[in-house]
Amino acid sequence: MKKLAIIAGLSCLLLSSCVTLGKYEDLDARYREATKDKNLAKRELKEIKDENAELQRQNQALTVEVQELTAAKNDCETRAANLKKQLESARHNYDTTMENYMQQLSGTSRDLAKARKELNARTQELNEKEAAFNAREQELLAKQQALEEKEAAARAALAAKEKEVENIRNAVTNALLGFADKGIAVETKDGKVYVSMESKLLFASGSWQVSQEGVTAVKELAKVLEANPDLDILVEGHTDNDAYNGRTDIKDNWDLSVMRATAITKLLLQYGSKIDPARIEACGHGEFAPKVANNSAANKAQNRRTEIILTPKLSDVLNIVR
Repeated sequence: MKKLAIIAGLSCLLLSSCVTLGKYEDLDARYREATKDKNLAKRELKEIKDENAELQRQNQALTVEVQELTAAKNDCETRAANLKKQLESARHNYDTTMENYMQQLSGTSRDLAKARKELNARTQELNEKEAAFNAREQELLAKQQALEEKEAAARAALAAKEKEVENIRNAVTNALLGFADKGIAVETKDGKVYVSMESKLLFASGSWQVSQEGVTAVKELAKVLEANPDLDILVEGHTDNDAYNGRTDIKDNWDLSVMRATAITKLLLQYGSKIDPARIEACGHGEFAPKVANNSAANKAQNRRTEIILTPKLSDVLNIVR
């Protein structure tokens, strides 16, 4: 708009003043050049302002950084002063400590000599104890070896006893082979031989008189017991839980079981004259040690029994481990 106004003004001036065309073109060129310079100056002015603004921003940032550096410098100076004080205190403490140490060192030398003397005494004492320990160790090793030898011997003796028990079981089984289907069972358990004879083979109901067939079986068993004098013999009588109704002097199943055990014991001694009575023992358990529950006729028949328990003497094994 300003350019149009200037041109219009120049046109009027030209027309009114009768300016020549050459002068007009010269003026217009000068005007254009001035306008270009003006625009260039504006750009340069803007750049200068922008640069000035950036310099002001940088100046502010530098001012802040200077302030921070000044604060850091002050802090460092403060810390340096504190460290200097600490160093002086440490030097003082060091001097004091060294002085005390030197004073103690002279006393320590005396204590060291005393400690060396005590150490020599303790060393001698430890050497004596070590010698005693070594002697005791040798003694214990000798005892251990002796115990191992005893253990081996005991194991061998036990193995021999187990073999003996097995031989006895075989001998009893063979002796009573003819009664196997009549309620006789032979088994080994806990190093013992158990001979179980049901009452149907030995006794009539409610009686302790041994039947003829029972006597025959006991005779065969007595032969085996005579041939094995190192056996302890326990004869146990057992009944079922039916109440005793016999018309005799005995009162209950317990009495009956004792009488039956005693009857078998006497037969064994009668037909095994070489059996030492001190080896044999009789007892009755009545109904109180059943093999199975007394809940059927078959089970009650199993519980009415006489058990003869044969135990090898273990005195030789015990003598080994003593």
